Amino acid sequence: MCAGARSKGAACVGGATGSKRVPRAVREQQMLDAGVRAFARSGYQNASMDDIAELAGVSKPLVYLYLNSKDELFTACIRREAAALVTAVRAAVERDAPADRQLWSGLSGFFAHTAEHPDGWTLLHVQARTQGRPFAREVVAMRAEIVEFVTQLIGAAAREQARGAARARTLAGTEVSGLAHALVGAAESLADWTADGRAGGPSAKEAAATLMNFAWAGLGNLLQGQGWSSERAG
Repeated sequence: MCAGARSKGAACVGGATGSKRVPRAVREQQMLDAGVRAFARSGYQNASMDDIAELAGVSKPLVYLYLNSKDELFTACIRREAAALVTAVRAAVERDAPADRQLWSGLSGFFAHTAEHPDGWTLLHVQARTQGRPFAREVVAMRAEIVEFVTQLIGAAAREQARGAARARTLAGTEVSGLAHALVGAAESLADWTADGRAGGPSAKEAAATLMNFAWAGLGNLLQGQGWSSERAG
């Protein structure tokens, strides 16, 4: 490593073919890319810092210099992937569109991102959740943010549909929140399907349409006072 590389925010990595200066921010993203790939495909316990360093094209001491430990690298990978997913969902929503279109576009953005970043989705939905605290807590925080966002979209959709329906009723806050949790849970399950790369699987838009057909018809029935009843079921 070159003298003064850290103070200048860059890394100088020596190798058999000579030295190459790479900006620190770029090098760190390369390490995170390698970490996401290794953790998602091998699991946290089996992914080694040697493997991650090799994937990133750096030395293992440099990985420790930047990210201190395997735990900190894993946490940094989770935080980056979580932030990217939330950003993708928010960016996909068509803000000036009708409420149902906003919800559909947000779901499409979710499925598109998880399909395009299957290792990132595996890291969040499988690896981080199964390694206990504090890793699972990072995913819980991400999920809570998405649920809150979906709650807002469903609430807006319900209000919009209620205005145009003669017999519409107002949904209680607990109903809207429950629907948001159910929708996010269903989206997570469908994302496993769209992200696994199987031939013939649904596209992001098809997955979003499937979920909208499932959820939107039910929302319409609720607003019309036609919710399911255990008494009706007998």
